[in-house]
Amino acid sequence: MREIEKVGVIGAGLMGHALAIVHALGGCNVIMQDLKESQIAKGLQLIDSALETLVEAGTITKSEEKDAKARIKTTLELNTAVEDADLVVEAVVENRGVKTEVFQHIDNAARKDVIIASNTSNLDIFPLVPEARKSFCLIAHWYTPPYIIDLVDLAAGPDTDIDILQRMKTFYNKLGKKPVVFRKFINGYVANRLQAAMGLEITRLLDEGWASADAIDDSVKYGLALRMALMGSLMKADFTGLDMMQRGMANMTYDPPIPKPQSDTLDELISSGRQGVMSGGGYFEYGEMTPEELFRNRDKGLLMLKSQVSDIETKFPLRPKK
Repeated sequence: MREIEKVGVIGAGLMGHALAIVHALGGCNVIMQDLKESQIAKGLQLIDSALETLVEAGTITKSEEKDAKARIKTTLELNTAVEDADLVVEAVVENRGVKTEVFQHIDNAARKDVIIASNTSNLDIFPLVPEARKSFCLIAHWYTPPYIIDLVDLAAGPDTDIDILQRMKTFYNKLGKKPVVFRKFINGYVANRLQAAMGLEITRLLDEGWASADAIDDSVKYGLALRMALMGSLMKADFTGLDMMQRGMANMTYDPPIPKPQSDTLDELISSGRQGVMSGGGYFEYGEMTPEELFRNRDKGLLMLKSQVSDIETKFPLRPKK
């Protein structure tokens, strides 16, 4: 098989533009496609801003920034993005109809041996993929922003060639990422399931008026996240003591949240036009700060934390090296 050198990214939105960065920094030539010129223009703006942030943080050099930008081209034509690609990254909206149409276009235009990687979060895309493409198709699910957050979930479908799965693991390891491999699709993978379970409890605390948004996020940032960044969850339990964890479970005086597909608090925010950073507000107010400013500040903070955690792990290991 050919080396992965040419990548077509379908979708220039929040994840699409960021995945163009990931692959361009990894040395690939990228064609980023979207149906709207305005979305491509916005994607290029965010690419410029993110790369500038990485330079300022010392993560990449000015020369590497220039090279990455030169490797990213754009098009409105899906055929142009995929016709000579070694890898097609599908990063369109989580909608069965839209994804089915995209996969059909890929099937019509791409080489027969192209690898198709979907960034789907929860949707089982494998039934939507044309039969002839199933062995070369997998899920490569990323976390925002993927040019900083290294985790990528690699999940095989029922017909995915396991050699393709291994090849993609090797490919992303070389890019400095942390692939977690699933031999079959698991809805939500691991990280999303944990986030969802935590989100259910957070939603209940908000909807029932037990805690404010500030109280919840301060509890996560200053209580959970710092320790989890260093130890994860299960190792943190080891350090706490499994007997204490067992007693805590036995002494729990409230019922865990019952899954429900709706939150009154969330519905009220969305109906009032508050959809998060991109709309200027969500659970929190962001004043006059633009999305570009907010993303850059987020990225700088994550880069600093990532560097410090890596340095701490090296200097103060918590278990023997493998």
